[in-house]
Order: sequence, then C-alpha cells, then structure tokens
Amino acid sequence: MSGSHTVLQDDSLLSRMDRLLLKLESALTLIGGVVIFLLVFLATANVLGRWFFSLPISGYIDWVEQAMAFFAFLGIAYTQRQGGHIRMDMLVAQLHGRSLWLVEMLSAVLMLGLTLVLIYGSYLHFLRAFEIGDSSLDINLPTWPAKLVIPVALSILALRLLLQIWGYLRAAIEGGDSPVAVPLIESAAAVAAAEAESVLGDDLHQEDRAS
Repeated sequence: MSGSHTVLQDDSLLSRMDRLLLKLESALTLIGGVVIFLLVFLATANVLGRWFFSLPISGYIDWVEQAMAFFAFLGIAYTQRQGGHIRMDMLVAQLHGRSLWLVEMLSAVLMLGLTLVLIYGSYLHFLRAFEIGDSSLDINLPTWPAKLVIPVALSILALRLLLQIWGYLRAAIEGGDSPVAVPLIESAAAVAAAEAESVLGDDLHQEDRAS
C-alpha cells in the first residue's frame, strides 16, 4: 500500500501547469471541507431541535444526500496529485528508473480511460435529472446540482491524469529518479524520519517559545 508522497517542482511548462491546476484542485477541496463543516452544524441543529423542541430540520436527509457528492468528489483530483489514493504498490515499489515511470504511465492511462467513461455516464445522468426536473422525496430538493458536481470533478481529475501522463512520459524519456509533477513514493523509513522530524521540530519550537 502506498505511503507518503512528494511532488517535485521546477521551472518547466509541465511544472507550471501542475502548480496552476493545483490551485483549482485546492479550491475545490476547500469547498468540500466547508460543506462537511456546514453538515456538522446542520446535524447539530437537527439533533438539538429534535431534542429540545421536537422540531427536526425539514428535509435533513435530503440535504445530507445532496451534500455527499460535494465532499466525496471535489477532492478527488487533489488526492490524485498528492498520491493519496489507496493502492497496492509492493511490486511497483521494486522498480526504478524508466521501467517504473513506464508502469506508472500505463496505470495513469488506464485510469484516464476509466475516468472518461465515468465522465460521459455521469454527465448523461445529470442531464437526465436536469431535463425531467428530478428532485428529492421529502422537500423536492433539485438533484441536478449534486449530479453536476460528479462530471465536473472527474473532468478536473482527467486533466490531472493528463499532466501526470506527460510527467511520466518525460521521466521515461529523460531517465532519472526525480521527475516533476508526479507523486514520488517514499520508503517507510523516509516517512518515519519525516514524521519524527516533524514531531521533534514542534517540540523544539515549543521549548524555544517557553524559554
């Protein structure tokens, strides 16, 4: 299973496009986080309203169902950029150099193909809901905004995969172990060292402030 990842940068066009797309991915991830934050308040208000006043929020389940699409999909491209999706890489981790980048590129190409199919299907699903005026059962909340989020988020993921395919192809041509704009797998020892350094750094910072 994959561990921590690092994404290197330089002054190339690929790296600049990677950073530009990262801004969009970060903004979408932030929106997803805000939606989760608002759902916490909604759930709290629903529980307290039911408990103290016997007055739950009307359509609570409908709102939660629609919000799930936002926080489930808006961060999918950002997670891909950071190499945060769960995967088994026991065999891939044994590869190095051009062979590793070719395997990673093949994986990204397959993911892109699947993503394009999902974009097409989810867009048709959104279009059908929009045309027939599909709504939730309780408070007739329109479902098309939540369904539109899915093809939009998957389209951003497709752009990220295109950049990563470019990065892996460039790495396979040039060779080397430090390509830009793609997540680099770190060993368990490197991850542990980084975590220890982070903890020790925080402790030293607190000691300096105390002194």
